[in-house]
Amino acid sequence: MTSLYGGEQQLSLTHQILLPQNPKVSVHPTIIYLHGRGADEEDLLGLSGSFDERFLSIAVRAPFRFEYGGGYTWYDILELGKPQHDMFKSSYEKLLQFIDEALAQYPVDPARLFLFGFSMGTVMAYALALTRPELFAGIVANSGYLAEATHLNYKWNEIAGKEVLITHGGLDDVIPAAASRRALELFQKANARVVYKEYDVAHQLSDRSLVDISAWLKERLDSTSSKPNA
Repeated sequence: MTSLYGGEQQLSLTHQILLPQNPKVSVHPTIIYLHGRGADEEDLLGLSGSFDERFLSIAVRAPFRFEYGGGYTWYDILELGKPQHDMFKSSYEKLLQFIDEALAQYPVDPARLFLFGFSMGTVMAYALALTRPELFAGIVANSGYLAEATHLNYKWNEIAGKEVLITHGGLDDVIPAAASRRALELFQKANARVVYKEYDVAHQLSDRSLVDISAWLKERLDSTSSKPNA
């Protein structure tokens, strides 16, 4: 990676971006990182070093301050699996706007755009991927859940063949692994190309999961490689 800079002055959500070192192409495969509750855009950006060096990385900050421990949040939680409606709706709409802006402003290859979520960021990633599946080549969903009772209409009939990797810690006492197993069931029913990995850890990403995620991303990246752009 050769360049790191903030985009809060240019786009609608605060974020950080890392550009890959590849002068042979004008657009890059891209990962958009969505952090969990109480974190910020820096939380997941460091993971980019674990993944293929061809990726452009964009890490986005949630729009609401988390009042009970610092950092930021996408929404308040009414109960597990049930986001506070107005905050969830606002975050979803801001993320869609941000993605449109990022596609217009940054050298993103629109055919190779991946979402990477952790915890609450996974909830937002699911929401984006299931309402605008045409925008994303794939999704990496870690330690989260699929919010089923929201204002959104998920396009399950357009998910067939979509690339999805779901990971979760079997010892997770924040969001039980059963939540990811439920998402797995729904994606399988919709005929997505879904892979599920469960690890002997708590609410976290492990070294093993990062190795598996890296391999999964590289395989999808290689299979969707486009000709170099001048």
